Amino acid sequence: MRVNRAVIVKPAASVILVREDGRVLWVRRGDELRFAGGFYAFPGGRVDVQDSGVPLDGGEALGAAEAPCVVAAARELFEETGVLAVPGAAAVPAAERKRMRTALLRRPEPGEKAASFGDFLAGHRLRVDARWYAPAGRWVTPPAMPIRFDARFYMVDLPPGEVAEIWPGELADGEWIDPAAALRRWEAGSALLHPPAWHTLKALAWATGHPRDALPLLTAPEKAPWKLPIREHVVERIEFQRGLIMVPLRTPTLPPATHTNCLLLGDDELWVVDPGSPWPEEQAILRQTLDKLAEEGRRAVGVLLTHHHHDHTGGARVLGLPIAATRETAAMLDFGVDRIAEDGARFDVGPRGWRALHLPGHTRGHLCLREEGSGAIVAGDLVAGVGTVVIDPPEGDMKDYLASLDRLLETKPGCIYPAHGPVVPGGVAKLEEYREHRLKREELVVGSLKKAAAPATPAELVPAAYPDVKPDLYPLAERSLLAHLEKLVREKRASENGGRYSIR
Repeated sequence: MRVNRAVIVKPAASVILVREDGRVLWVRRGDELRFAGGFYAFPGGRVDVQDSGVPLDGGEALGAAEAPCVVAAARELFEETGVLAVPGAAAVPAAERKRMRTALLRRPEPGEKAASFGDFLAGHRLRVDARWYAPAGRWVTPPAMPIRFDARFYMVDLPPGEVAEIWPGELADGEWIDPAAALRRWEAGSALLHPPAWHTLKALAWATGHPRDALPLLTAPEKAPWKLPIREHVVERIEFQRGLIMVPLRTPTLPPATHTNCLLLGDDELWVVDPGSPWPEEQAILRQTLDKLAEEGRRAVGVLLTHHHHDHTGGARVLGLPIAATRETAAMLDFGVDRIAEDGARFDVGPRGWRALHLPGHTRGHLCLREEGSGAIVAGDLVAGVGTVVIDPPEGDMKDYLASLDRLLETKPGCIYPAHGPVVPGGVAKLEEYREHRLKREELVVGSLKKAAAPATPAELVPAAYPDVKPDLYPLAERSLLAHLEKLVREKRASENGGRYSIR
């Protein structure tokens, strides 16, 4: 069993900024961000080293670990929205606020001193007051994610005279919204939410008076009537959009990935996509999740496999459910399937239903699913949220893979749910990026053939065709290089003789 490398969990803070009318400020993170790109969230970010040196009033009861989080909450709120939630902020001129906010958001040049929120406050004789920041929960990113935070949430009332203004940059946009309206957008598949944001909005919608009435459920989410499964601040059920639950399971997959995302599609009835772990302790996690969902009236009815690789099929039989796969995938398995998933087949589960797309390339039988309406894609290994997709002949075919990318692009995909790594919110942009990357690599392969003094083996061509890859990864690169070479041969742009290749 592989020992997975631990990801460092970094402290962070987030602000639930509310108004008297019950509306809350949510922001949409830019698609290009490495963490939670494209998701709706609340203003916030990680704790900086400087935050621990900023004076704090009213924080006598806070521990050494939490005091910097309150300062970080105040700083991030100011950076991202322009709201300065400290006593006496009204005395700071608008021009000075703009200058400081710009300085805080700008990345300093090498050797340049970074702008200091603490110095800004001290210069105006202001201090952060912890009593303005009501503790509103603590959440830790699940272990399967490549970037992890231990985030403390704080509820803050919008101070009189303060106006929230979202500047383009890390944030795409933001708005004041009624919590119930925000949840309806999540239900419709038009707003992605991580579980902490979903729970926060759910609690705010539940509160009948002032938003602070939601604090008991925010600080003790396990007591909420919607039974969100949580252990040590980690949510064990991730439902980014209604009708799609992600259960990351450790599998014997290729690094840097450590988990395969098992997806549960549906509401009352659930299809279990790629229960890939062969390990009993991981299978137990999935079983417990399904049992809890069954208690809520959400019953698993079948297993659906995107392809035959072991990190996608390792736990398929232990659930005792009917298994569906493409005909090509079924032929590669060492166990039988109960249903052949044809291209275009419909799975009528969830709020909108899903349609199967046979998209070969990674394997001959590779299957993706597209949700009707939202355009969300269950991508299997067509796209990776972490690492790269290996095209390994003879099952892997580069020409088919590029054709599959083109076909999926034609559907104008929305959010992409890969089997490995985090969610990819901008489907069209990611697929275009993948296509461009493969074609640029193909140019390097052609260049390596032209530079070769004689017909060469794939192993001999790797250094020139993959100059950005470390030598210890050459064996994997060689497999994808072979896929490029076979494509070039089929297109009569290269020749092969005895395992050696040359340009035509």
